[in-house]
Amino acid sequence: MAKRKRLRPFRGTNIPALNAQYPWESTSGNCDWYKPFWKLPKSVEASQLQAAGIDLPDLPKPKSPHEQQREAKRTQRLENYHQVYGLRKEGHTIKDIAHHLGMGKRTVYTYLSHESFPEWQPSSRQYGSGLDPYKPYLIEQWQQGKRHAKRLFEEIFSAGFTGSYAMVARYLQPLRQSDPPMRPAPELLNCLPGRGPAPKVKSANQKPLSARRVEWLILQHPETLEDEQAQLLEKLAAQPDLSEPISLAQGFLKLVRQRLPEQLEDCLKKAMNASTKAFRSFAKGLIDDYDAVKAGVTLEVSNGQVEGQNNRLKMLKRQMFGRAGLDLLAKRFILS
Repeated sequence: MAKRKRLRPFRGTNIPALNAQYPWESTSGNCDWYKPFWKLPKSVEASQLQAAGIDLPDLPKPKSPHEQQREAKRTQRLENYHQVYGLRKEGHTIKDIAHHLGMGKRTVYTYLSHESFPEWQPSSRQYGSGLDPYKPYLIEQWQQGKRHAKRLFEEIFSAGFTGSYAMVARYLQPLRQSDPPMRPAPELLNCLPGRGPAPKVKSANQKPLSARRVEWLILQHPETLEDEQAQLLEKLAAQPDLSEPISLAQGFLKLVRQRLPEQLEDCLKKAMNASTKAFRSFAKGLIDDYDAVKAGVTLEVSNGQVEGQNNRLKMLKRQMFGRAGLDLLAKRFILS
């Protein structure tokens, strides 16, 4: 087996200046630096290499990702251009060429109409905006201190502008950022949003009135309410949207609590003619079961005991579901 040749360590350069600054061998004669010359320390600057007589090559500037992408697209277009001409010389139709290369027929026509490869040219077309005729007016109004974008949009819209408010706001945004804050014109102060007396701020300790709390106030006996609660209920009843529902609810409560069957017809008529849909549905349900409702508010006896026993038996049945037969279930009904 042949012995592998050992690599000799790199023992310096032929540049005296670098050998003096970076000793490649120690005084004992052993090599302390094993790196080749092209792996010099980072402390070696370009001026030192040039002073030593080494010409640095001009390295190409790396291309940006955008330039690399443009170059790749150009290479692909150039390849397609040569393929189009090659297939056309073979006698293929434009439709077949477009189908084979996966491009549009218009692109094939463009390639065939040029004797050399058509380089991409940026479009020189200038697109206008529907706001252009009104820009001088906006600038004039802006310089006069009228800088409310919504008001300016309404003015040019009444003059024939067909664009949107966003176009005006985008055009005025650079002006707003470049100019310092300026107080609006006096004649526009009353037109700006938020003008007028400041709203009253509620105290932090006052809780918002919820629907459940309003329901609780209505269902309570009037004599059990405190003064503050009674005043709050009176304020609620004075509201146009709440006066009718509160009056109807209190009427039905009085009917049931005091057993006044003679007022049932009147309460049902008021509920059927109410503006609130919930009361109309409630009255319709009572009319459908009118006999039972009339008996409930007229007679002192009720089927409450029967319904309670029925509810208890259903609860026991659900507790014993899947655990025992009918015999054990019947015994539990009797003993419990």
